[in-house]
Amino acid sequence: MEVLVPTQEASTEGKTRVIRIPRYHVILFDDNDHTYDYVIEMLMKIFRHSREQAFLMACEVDASGRVIVDTTTRERAELKRDQIHSFGADWRIPHCKGSMSAGIEPAEEEAS
Repeated sequence: MEVLVPTQEASTEGKTRVIRIPRYHVILFDDNDHTYDYVIEMLMKIFRHSREQAFLMACEVDASGRVIVDTTTRERAELKRDQIHSFGADWRIPHCKGSMSAGIEPAEEEAS
């Protein structure tokens, strides 16, 4: 993400500089204690993903063990990770003890 910020130089000419805000991925990790329905509902509630997008992410986390569910600022990524951690157990699985695991990691910078 880039933000254009006007700056005041010694001359009267206004300049604009680009500030790059680092981006972070929110990563959801797979486990065997949550159903597809749980994952889909969680992604729809926390991230406002469509049912179709949430289903595709549930399939990816099941197949590969992890999926990027959002890319955003560090502060928002930390908030969303914490929301995943506090979402609660899957009531459909009696032995489920809690929420899914998630983490954040820096997104790779795009080449300019």
